[in-house]
Parts: sequence; structure tokens; C-alpha cells
Amino acid sequence: MFLHKSLLRVACLLALSSPVWAAPAHTYDFGQPAAAAKATRSIEVVMGDMSFTPKAIEIKAGETVRFVLVNKGQLLHEFNLGDAAMHAKHQQEMLQMQQSGMLTPTGMKEMDHGSMAGMDHGSMKHDGPNSVLVEPGKTAELTWTFTKATSLEFACNIPGHYQAGMVGKLTVSQ
Repeated sequence: MFLHKSLLRVACLLALSSPVWAAPAHTYDFGQPAAAAKATRSIEVVMGDMSFTPKAIEIKAGETVRFVLVNKGQLLHEFNLGDAAMHAKHQQEMLQMQQSGMLTPTGMKEMDHGSMAGMDHGSMKHDGPNSVLVEPGKTAELTWTFTKATSLEFACNIPGHYQAGMVGKLTVSQ
């Protein structure tokens, strides 16, 4: 009995301290999420079906911006901050979510992971702090502190939306 409990404790400690089990932290070289109360200004972004208004946004490094995202379209849309390479990678994740049935044209479904045998369950969530999904007729917010001058995009990475033109230019200047 003593040996069994000791082995169990060691196994638990190894499991908890093993980097294999640790989830990667979200870090972004262009900034980080912030509380809405910290925002120095708000920008309304209207999502139509396959469009953003405005199409370009100018921000100063060090500024904290509260994006108010209004989906006036008939489809689910995403507002995602990043560069073109980040968007390309995220589009693949979104395609996997769509193929699994988790992502529908108008929303997200909770999935029974037991029915998704063989799939990478770790990537089957939409939880990045630089991104928010907005259902048709709904409004959401994303607040971000931009830490350095850079050129970014804000985009909808739902399959086909970026390619149809649902992408805008975000310039962070000194």
C-alpha cells in the first residue's frame, strides 16, 4: 500500500511538472489584451457580409484601443488581430473547426469530444485573446494595448471570408 501511494504521488508530480502537459501561453510581439477600462479610445468596426468598415485603422504605439464590433451581416464573423502569416495559420484551424461541425455559418456549437475520434482536441477552441467571434446581429468588444510600431491586419478567418475581402489594414505608428 505504501509503495502504491508513493508511486501515485510521483506520477502526479511528474504529470503536473511535465512540459508535455503545459499549455502554451499566448504571447504577441505587437501587444497584449487589456481591460476595457484602460482604453484611451474606442473604435467601432462594422462587420457586413464579407466587409469591414472602416477598412483601415491608424493607432499609436502605447495606445490601448477598445474595438466595438458590430455584426450587421447575416453570417458569423471574426475580428482577429495579427499579421498575414498568423491569419493563414488561424484559417487552417478555423477550417478544421468548420469540418468538425463545431463552426456553423451563424455560430459555434459545443461539441462532444467523444464523437471526434482522431482529431486534435487541443486546437478545437476559439480562445485567442487577439480574436473574437460575433454572431449575426450581435455586438462584441476586444480591447488591446499596442506596444510597438508595426503593420498588422484585422481579419475574419472563417473559411472563405478573408479571401472574399474581409480584411483591413491596421497601422501602429510611433
